[in-house]
This record gives sequence, structure tokens and C-alpha cells, in this order.
Amino acid sequence: MNNLVIQLSDEGILLDYRGCIENSFIILSKESIGKSVYDIFTPDIAPSITASVNEALKTGEPQSFDWQPPWIRESYYQLTFMVSRDNVLLLIKDISEYKQAAEKASYLAYHDGLTGLPNRYLFNDRVKQALAHAQRDNHLAAILFIDVDNFKQINDTMGHHAGDQLLEGLAKRLTVYLRQTDSVIRVSPGHIDQIIARVGGDEFVVLLTRICDKQSVTVAVRRILDLLSSPFNIDAQNVFVTVSVGIAIFPSDGKNIETLLVNADAAMYHAKERGKNNYQYYSESMNKFALERFVVENKLRRGLDQKEFMLFYQPQVDISTGKMTGVEALIRWLQPDLVLVKPGQFIPLAEETGLILPIGEWVLHTACRENRAWQMAGLPPMHTTVNVSAIQFKQDNFVETVSRILKETQLNPRFLQLELTETTIMQHSQSTIEKLQALQAMGVQIAIDDFGTGYSSLNYLKRFPLSTLKIDYSFVKELDTSINDQILVGAIVNLAHSFNLKVVAEGLERREQLAFLHSCGCEEVQGYLICPPVSSELLIEFVKKKKHLDVLKMCP
Repeated sequence: MNNLVIQLSDEGILLDYRGCIENSFIILSKESIGKSVYDIFTPDIAPSITASVNEALKTGEPQSFDWQPPWIRESYYQLTFMVSRDNVLLLIKDISEYKQAAEKASYLAYHDGLTGLPNRYLFNDRVKQALAHAQRDNHLAAILFIDVDNFKQINDTMGHHAGDQLLEGLAKRLTVYLRQTDSVIRVSPGHIDQIIARVGGDEFVVLLTRICDKQSVTVAVRRILDLLSSPFNIDAQNVFVTVSVGIAIFPSDGKNIETLLVNADAAMYHAKERGKNNYQYYSESMNKFALERFVVENKLRRGLDQKEFMLFYQPQVDISTGKMTGVEALIRWLQPDLVLVKPGQFIPLAEETGLILPIGEWVLHTACRENRAWQMAGLPPMHTTVNVSAIQFKQDNFVETVSRILKETQLNPRFLQLELTETTIMQHSQSTIEKLQALQAMGVQIAIDDFGTGYSSLNYLKRFPLSTLKIDYSFVKELDTSINDQILVGAIVNLAHSFNLKVVAEGLERREQLAFLHSCGCEEVQGYLICPPVSSELLIEFVKKKKHLDVLKMCP
């Protein structure tokens, strides 16, 4: 039993008691009856009990206070005094479990469960106090918004457990650094002894206070970048990461925590735009950039709802026969003002916002449906190549989505070719093999795009079920003038053939390029020399007039 009721006289004399309680601040026995409060309670609490007894008798109202013995940090007691005639009943209740649960709940409400750092709510509260001190003392302060570069890739390749370990390690390094860098970071006195928080999945924020000038901030940020440059040991592997840091200065970049965080976040995105693994100070132009980004994102969403996207198709021609073997589907965005937007201007944002998933599915469905329509209209059967985003490909249901769309459009799988970049297929080795094998078993062809511009690993050429290798435009554009490009393209063609892969060169613009590609054994080409990307209607006309046969006249 952990409740004890004590009857005390108006003079603080023990009259009676019942119950018991495990404690170390009161000693009770039958011999205790008739003794004073000061005889039965320890000296540190006896005066408080006497004062509460007097107050209860004086007002007639119950009195209560919680008490924690200073020598037992995990124990809490609630003492309640109630008047009964001329006496006072003291109820002592052990509330240790309740208090500990409440403290834990309070801690979890204001701290990050993974790293133990303050969360956004506690950080904001502490920063408001620190900014008040900075304003009063006429000091500068700085908000650092830190984001881990390519963290999603780490999660995807090594698993979320590894990602959590990395975040914990990063938090520890930042915490130790901030505690050891008094010469650069001087936080306000009192309970604000460290101001660092985790405010998102891989996002951390730091407040630097009592800053003399920007140079101090620059020194601190460079040290942080250097600190995080050494590898983290995750599951017995050395993992290297970089971060992008955005900086907002108080009071010039904002006079409250909300404005400073928004501006530091904008600066962080600017750091990522400039190549990551660097830091950027906030400037007014970044707000304009953020606004433009917001507007484009909203337009993208509207464009998807209003069916503003359309597909253009670029023919692919067999060099030896002049026959058109297929087309590559290329998305375009026709905005209400009739401005035609190319994918490079909106696909990166679509990938960042997740809109690439519905857009990508629309592209796949439309390309398959129109290919089937061409066949029904009497055009010779040919394959359609569809570019697949890395985000789209890594979806667990990607293979099922392809299968469903083929069934819905009634297109034979052998007329669909999916084009992946080498960076995409290298991200998830085992998962990639399983998906590609499933697609191959279905009858779908797989092309590897941008060969030589990504990981440049030859291992996947023998491991993955590929059918086509595409030579990137960057290697073709100077093919008629650059000896190095000629050597490189020749080597790529020979390498592909050794793995029984067909080679398609893209970006063909001049006859001299075509002549070289033909001489080194490249099977197919696409580019403006043959035909620019055109609508489905113009493609039908192009095929019917057999203009692609003119390519034979271009070869020696």
C-alpha cells in the first residue's frame, strides 16, 4: 500500500495514522503518536508541512504540494492537507510512476525520439528566448538549416535502419561540436545551453548566438562541413555523406523565428541547386526563386488535372535498311497560354514533389494506347520507347503497373521498350534484377540510356537482362570533328555487341555523324536529321509518306 493518512493537531502533533508508505523521509510507529512533526519528518520537509497545516487551519481550504526527496530523484510524493474539525488530515500519496510517465510524455512531446535532440516545438521556444536576449544585448544570431544530401538514396540502398543510424551519428557529432566550440558559438546563459534540433527526416537546425560578424558564422559552418566529411560506420560499412547548409542572420534576414527558418530553408535549397555539399547565405532573390518554384508546382498539379500534357514521338531508324523500327515517347506540357514546355524544365520538380508518379503512369498509358491505335490504323508494327524515372521504377508495384497498362491498352508487350538510365538501375542491384527479369518474362524490352554518363559500371551489362544500349547525345554531337568521341563511340558499340545488345545513337543532326555511326556498326539512330519529335498525327503522316527511307541516301 502506498498511501498514508496522518492526523495532526493544530500544533503539529501526531494524533493518529493509518496505512503505510515506502519512503525515507518519515519514520512512523506506535511510539510516534504524540510526537511533533519535527520529530517524525526529516528536517528538509518538516517546515513545509507545518506551514501547510497552519494555512489549512487558517483558510479552511485544502492545501497540497508535490515533493521529491533530493536524495531520491526517482521518487515523488503528493502531500494533501484537509481540515477535519480542529485537526488536519495529511494524505501522503506516492505518485512516482505518474510523475515519471508525465515527465517521459513531456520529454517525448518536445524531443526527437530517434536522436534525443529538441524537436521543432522546443527549438522554437528556446530560439524565441535567445532572440530576445540578442535583441536586448544588440548581438547578431544565425539560423543554420542543415539537410543531408541524397539521404533518400541511403535509405533505399541500405535500409531505414541504416538511415536511422546515420542520423543518430550525425546528431552526436553536431552535439559534441557545439559543446566544444565556445570560441565560435556562444549560446545564451541559463537553461539555453545548446540550441540544435532535428526538425524533419534528415533536417537539422542550429542557432548560433552572440555573433560578432558573418565571418564567425562562416568559420562555424566550414567546421561543421569538415566534421561531417569523415565516414560514418554503418553496419560495418564506411558511409560518406555531405550536407547542404542554408544560413539566415538575425536581425537582417528576419526578426522572428518563423521568418528566419523560412529564409534559412530557402538558402539551403539554393545550396543544393549549386551542387550540394556547400553553404549559402540567404538573399532576397531566394524568396523570388521559392515563389516561382511554388507557382510552377501548382501549375504542374493543375496541368495534370486539366490534361495539359501531351506526347511527342521521335522516330528511330535502322541505318542499314532505312526502315523505321520504333519511336521514343517524349512528354511535352502545353500550358493554357499555348507555351510548349520541354521536360527538362519541369521533370526535376515533378520528381521532387512526387508528381512524377501520376505523370509517369499517364505517359506509359498514353504511349501504349497510341501505339495500339497506330497498329489498328494499319501502320507497320513498331515499338515505343518510354523513359522511366528512377522514382517511378523503384515503386514496389511498378511491374504490376506495367502489366495492368498493357492489358488495359491491349498492346502486345513486345512493342513496349522501357528506357532506364544506368544511374537508376545501379541504385538497387538485387531489386533491379528481379524487376527487369519480370519485365523481360512479360515480353517487355529494356534499354539503357545515358551510357557512360553515370556510374560507368560494366558489371550490370552482363547481370541485367538488357536489349538495347543508347549512346548519349553528348557523345554524338561532336562525333564528326572529335577523334576522342569517335574512339569512345566505337568502343561503346563494340562493347555492346559483345553483350549482344543493339545500339541506338540519339541526337543525330549531321550526315557526317551518320556516316561514322554506320561505319562502326551502330544499328539505329534518332535525331533531327531524320525527324524532330512530332505529335501522333504528324507521326502517322511521316510513316505513311515513308520519309524515313531517305536515310539510305545519306549513307555512303
